[in-house]
Amino acid sequence: MALLLRSILLILLTAAAAQAQEQPPAVPDLAPQMQAPAPETAAPAPALPPAAPEAGPALDAPAAPASPEAQGSQAPADAADAQEAPAPAGEPEAPAAAGADPAPAAFDTEAAEAPVGPGLPIPHDLTPWGMFEAAHWVVQAVMILLAAASFVTWTVLLFKLVEIAIARRRLARTAATVETSATLEEAVRRLAGRKDPAAFMARASFEELQRSDAALDLAGTAGLKERVRSILERVEAQAGERLRRGIGLLATIGSVGPFVGLFGTVWGIMNAFIGISQSQTTNLAVVAPGIAEALLATGLGLVAAIPAVVIYNHFVRSIASWRLSLADAGAAIERMLSRDLDYRSAGRS
Repeated sequence: MALLLRSILLILLTAAAAQAQEQPPAVPDLAPQMQAPAPETAAPAPALPPAAPEAGPALDAPAAPASPEAQGSQAPADAADAQEAPAPAGEPEAPAAAGADPAPAAFDTEAAEAPVGPGLPIPHDLTPWGMFEAAHWVVQAVMILLAAASFVTWTVLLFKLVEIAIARRRLARTAATVETSATLEEAVRRLAGRKDPAAFMARASFEELQRSDAALDLAGTAGLKERVRSILERVEAQAGERLRRGIGLLATIGSVGPFVGLFGTVWGIMNAFIGISQSQTTNLAVVAPGIAEALLATGLGLVAAIPAVVIYNHFVRSIASWRLSLADAGAAIERMLSRDLDYRSAGRS
């Protein structure tokens, strides 16, 4: 009877060991360990039942030698029980058994969207020329237009500075000649060959005096003075308008330049968002170059507009000051004409 029980026990242990080798060890769930403290010691392995006492010498028989599987069944059973027991808190998890499939690694979205490292090449040339070459053709056209407008602004600045300086110098010389002349005829003779507006005022006033000489005794001098004043006003207006030629471009560039740059920015950002949707990524290395190319158009618009506004205001003040000096020269010519008429009336009387 004892031999029969021992044989049954060995068969059961052998079957349990074979089943433990066929199934991979279960991965313990660590969630309960994070919520509740784990037991300090592992659960004890179940003890084997004691062998039954021998019946007697009559029933004794030589026992068959145990198989190698039966001899090693105790160790695998204990190992399986130790793996099923949860590990104590604070101890590292035991490595997986050989032959078990490793758990799939989770997809790291932060690593996928991480910016380009300093050692890796930059996907876009972020220099101004590189951004211009990478921009859309509409944005490139806007940038070229704004660059041309900026070139026009500085060209007008150079030409107008020279023109206004020459006009001021000529006006100062003519005004000094008129002030030092005794009569209008003398002033015209001294101003012969000069083509500035003040010299033209003196010649036009003297010609009108000669044309009205025959009617002065009968009609008086009031009509002549009105005609000379009209001539002086028209010459002053025409000279001022001629000197203002070109600064209207500055006003146009200063008012329209920012809006043209804004149009290029809107178009560039729209294309940047289209590229983001096509690439299906919000990585800064992909988004930033398109937005930088778009904002470059706004920067060029401001670069073209701000100097144009400043230069336009400067020229407006300069031309206003020059017209005031020209009006003073015209008033001096008018006074000289009135003086000549009075001397003429006094001589005839």
